[in-house]
Amino acid sequence: MNLLVDIGNTNLRWTLEGAGAEWLVRIVRHSDAIPIDLLATWERIQPPERVLVSHVGGASVAEALGRVTRALWRVEPEYVHVVPVAAGVRIAYENPDRFGVDRWLALIAAYNDCRRATLILDAGTAATFDLLLANGRHLGGVILPGVEMMRTSLLMGTHIPRVVSEPTEREWATDTAAAIAAGSLGAIAALATRLYDRLAETAGESPRFVLTGGDAERLRPYLDRPSETDPDLVLRGLAMLVDEARKKEGDGAHGRT
Repeated sequence: MNLLVDIGNTNLRWTLEGAGAEWLVRIVRHSDAIPIDLLATWERIQPPERVLVSHVGGASVAEALGRVTRALWRVEPEYVHVVPVAAGVRIAYENPDRFGVDRWLALIAAYNDCRRATLILDAGTAATFDLLLANGRHLGGVILPGVEMMRTSLLMGTHIPRVVSEPTEREWATDTAAAIAAGSLGAIAALATRLYDRLAETAGESPRFVLTGGDAERLRPYLDRPSETDPDLVLRGLAMLVDEARKKEGDGAHGRT
């Protein structure tokens, strides 16, 4: 059994993978450390053989994870690194180190789910878009500030008070603070429409549009192209990589017998 961990800028998501393991994803805010309640939960699970990690957060949370896994199970975390071609996906970036591992794993999951042109929107601290053709070729991507980062950056430069509630109008608001809230959602949604249509032209078919990330559901009412939500896209991509490696090891062992 393996422990799969997805460390984002804000949240840590994890699940168990392997024989007899139930696919149940849990989410905690990490605040650059391992929360006490997560530590208590991990103390009760069966010791994993491996801890495989997708990490785009800060160094401190990675250091904390290593201390915990060594103390609990004497296991060192294994951090997944992007490679140009894997699991049928060829990334567009010339330098794989500059491509986020979470975006890469999302591409792998989307491609292996459905070999069809796909637009992926990961709506988290940042809003990342990636475009994928049906043959597994990644065309590239676009990055915007996420919903909260967009709002915060504007409010920091003005004296407009923050509002807690979401805007009630889909297209516009009748109050300045609510207009900022609506604009942060509308800007991401408008770019999604543009990229969806450009991908449709390039691929010659209506693409699949997959949303993931913590703000995916907040964006859904603003989208005007058909979409689906997959909150576990990154972890499922990580699981697919593990399964592919397991099969290769099995084929190699079979070939040696």
